Amino acid sequence: MRLSRLLIATLLFGLVVGLPQLALGQAASPYTVVVPVSDVSDAQRSQAFSTALGQVLTRVSGGQDLTGKGAYSDALQNAGGIVKQFQYLSGAGNPPSLTLSITFDQGAVQRLVTDMGATAAGVKPPLLLVVQGSDGKILGKDDLGALSDSVNKHGYQVSYADPTQLPDLGKLAAADPAAMSAISRLYHTGLVLVGNLHANGADWTLISGGQAQHWSVQGSSNDDAFADAGKSATDRMGQALNVIGATTVDGKLWVSGVHSAMDYANLLATLRADPSVQKVGTLSAQDDGVLLAVKAGTPLDGLAANLTAGGRLMQGSSHDGADVSLRWLH
Repeated sequence: MRLSRLLIATLLFGLVVGLPQLALGQAASPYTVVVPVSDVSDAQRSQAFSTALGQVLTRVSGGQDLTGKGAYSDALQNAGGIVKQFQYLSGAGNPPSLTLSITFDQGAVQRLVTDMGATAAGVKPPLLLVVQGSDGKILGKDDLGALSDSVNKHGYQVSYADPTQLPDLGKLAAADPAAMSAISRLYHTGLVLVGNLHANGADWTLISGGQAQHWSVQGSSNDDAFADAGKSATDRMGQALNVIGATTVDGKLWVSGVHSAMDYANLLATLRADPSVQKVGTLSAQDDGVLLAVKAGTPLDGLAANLTAGGRLMQGSSHDGADVSLRWLH
């Protein structure tokens, strides 16, 4: 069935209306942070609340730098006032490591971001960590603490790869559409950090905005390599994902790979769920593609980067009449 007929059927039968919200598939609440503490004293707990709130504010503002805002320091000093719950956690080791899990009140955090005059932004999907040790095995959560800590400090969440549920790593590092589709289905993200540790350092590939970026580090310990990789990855993601628009932008978006009425409905739901999208309408359809008119509060290349981060879309081949071209993933 051609897409144009599917669109007609969609409108006639109302499949778009009342479509369930698409799950973000994030590993944990963006309002919860786990930070290390040395003891259970009031001073350590207060410092942990402040550190955690700084991370949460960065997450909820979409990675924007709020440190220069007038209310930022006061917010961190009074972080305990908006803590919803906290819990001490004991880990492995001798003596055992101690961390504090802190959850902030969602409404209070959102009000803080608004009061600081920050642009509304959606919480970014987690960064999937796929790291091979020098023995070729995929490292788990317990081995990647320094890397996840580095990513968390810059306002992003992480999730961890299941070695039994991964596509071919070579294809993944090349941002192959089939590999990215598998990642979307399994992990609900389009942000992936692929690492390969070896005796002389580490090789890294970040997939963000539907594009693969490669770099290497030499002669570092694992913890140093992880800290550097976390900072490098979040800096690169920030350049693509934290584009803030000053004016409203009207443009045309082409999306291929739309094979059914449900694909079309899910695509519209994905677009409308993005906080920067103000209006979206269908202009035409051809084969497995659809041309959309979009009004957004951010440049369309920035919008495309944020959409691809969610894992349901990736960069597509250019199309006549479109400002940006994407491809729907299944």
